[in-house]
Amino acid sequence: MNKSYLILFALLPPLAICAKTKKPKPNIVLILTDDLGWQDVKCYDIDEPSPVETPNIDALAKKGVKFWQAYAPAPTCAPTRCAILSGIHPARAQKTHVVGGAPPAPHHLRAWSMMSPWYSGRMPEDTFTLARALKSAGYTTGHSGKWHVAISHNAFPQPEDVGFDWTRHDRGAAQPMRPHRMTGFATRHKDDPFRLNEKGFPYHQNSEDALTFLREHKDRPFFLYYATWLVHTPIHTRSKALLDKYVKKLGVQLPDDPHQKWLSEGQTNPFYCAMVEMLDHYVGQLFNYLEQTDDPRRPGHNLIENTYVIFTSDNGGMEGSRTQIITDNYPLDRGKISLMEGGTRIPLIITGPGIAKGVESDVMVNGLDFYPTILSLADAKFPEGKHLDGCDLAPLLRQDPANPNLVREADGKVRDTMVWHFPNSAALESTIRIGDYKLIRNYDHINNPNNRELELYRLYNATSGRAIREDIEEQKNLADSMPGKAREMNRRLTKILTEMKASYPYYNPHGSRAPATKKNVCTVLSHQQIGNTVQFTYRENGAKVVRANLIYSLNGGVRYEEWFRTPAKLVRGNKVHAQLPKDTTHYFLNLIDENNFLRSHPEVLGPKTLSKSKVKYAEKALKAKGTKVRKKDLG
Repeated sequence: MNKSYLILFALLPPLAICAKTKKPKPNIVLILTDDLGWQDVKCYDIDEPSPVETPNIDALAKKGVKFWQAYAPAPTCAPTRCAILSGIHPARAQKTHVVGGAPPAPHHLRAWSMMSPWYSGRMPEDTFTLARALKSAGYTTGHSGKWHVAISHNAFPQPEDVGFDWTRHDRGAAQPMRPHRMTGFATRHKDDPFRLNEKGFPYHQNSEDALTFLREHKDRPFFLYYATWLVHTPIHTRSKALLDKYVKKLGVQLPDDPHQKWLSEGQTNPFYCAMVEMLDHYVGQLFNYLEQTDDPRRPGHNLIENTYVIFTSDNGGMEGSRTQIITDNYPLDRGKISLMEGGTRIPLIITGPGIAKGVESDVMVNGLDFYPTILSLADAKFPEGKHLDGCDLAPLLRQDPANPNLVREADGKVRDTMVWHFPNSAALESTIRIGDYKLIRNYDHINNPNNRELELYRLYNATSGRAIREDIEEQKNLADSMPGKAREMNRRLTKILTEMKASYPYYNPHGSRAPATKKNVCTVLSHQQIGNTVQFTYRENGAKVVRANLIYSLNGGVRYEEWFRTPAKLVRGNKVHAQLPKDTTHYFLNLIDENNFLRSHPEVLGPKTLSKSKVKYAEKALKAKGTKVRKKDLG
């Protein structure tokens, strides 16, 4: 036989073997919990041990990297979910809070001196989402559980509109108990929709849906976005045994009146503790399935061996509501709906092939990083021309999770800065973290004894190369002792938010604590519509009008009424001109003066007033002539 043929023959078997054993694309499972606090998980114990038992999540931490300085993109649900799916910062996306899509209005007509700016009601349906990117790379994409990237959970767009092949929404055992949380406990009766399993946990359709997706699609590379409803309000458990367990463990008593407020301080709410353990059980079911199920694409291996799991939360723990104290984020200050550490710092555990086990990392990371990281782990193509505000954590995870120099911005520079923007609700603030320091900018500080304009904290001391805890409690405001540092960080914050075209809160001309210049707010005198052009005239009362916006709706008066913003033109003679976008049904004019007061025409009542009267904004707005509410309800 020819010598060259012998050589070729000798080479063929290894090549064939390599082709057969080439590792297929990895699976991705992203578990996004709802309102789970940094200190709610046992493995995150710091200072004081958590009373909650979370054995499955703790076990997951031992199989990968646990991050101590992980943050949500926002302190509330919807903006974080949109940011994770889009890769775009909430400030840049104009999606900074839940619901949205309404005209700017004071939350309390006189009690609040400021009002939130307009912010988007939803993630645009044409967004090139993480699901779309992975689908283009050959993945089957699935969603289970909470959605909430629009005005309502059921409003447009839905998962199937933005790249998900498969979706199910059921709240499962998280559904409200009627008439109150001491009724409707699950039983073992076969007809009970929440029947207890062999371990005494209620049947949870939300979890079962996630497992169904895995069972049906394990023969292809899959991306599962498991957005569990737990541990969001209402705070209850359908397991009476689990509730009794934490009543005894915490040494508390249930009130005789089931409607009585739960006001015991600290992490002592037995209903909430039971919910966290329920969460642990359900995600444990998913982990067990991955660990015990053969991989059809890799005979002789289990699914978990080729699956990346990301476990995290959408914001910090909710410390309290109007009716009860829920959890305790101590030593962090505050919780959900605040940009203090308790509102944005979250648990984060990442496991998967090539990631070291049982490692703890102090590197600062963010939910915005998931989009580029997942694409990198999946060896998927990055979308051309798409802006991503996060960093690829794959080098950090694969090489050295303790090395912050492995986290780099798009320009190649090591990331040392993060920004949050929440000009909404009672917070009305922006923050910036640069290295060890964090600056908080409070917009509602004039005539407000509870707020300083700037707060500066040193969270850590990393001069030795290690992140030594210094003031994660945010108790020592250094703004007065380090004014230069505060000014420089504030300047940097402004620069970043300006580049993102962020929107800021306005002063309320009716606010009792608003600056005295409220007396100088302008008055709108007249209005007319000619074709698609609208014209307003106004009178300045001492303060110059510097900007005008048209707030308009394409579906005014329908169930999911949604409003948008577009600039209007200031012209000579104290006039405003604006073009009505196509299909506009209703509109308002917003005038902003040099003192940052906003005048609305017609006057917009606060959302609380409207909700009580069941009145839509469209009933108070100007109606566009010659247009009808379009048939397509954005919901």
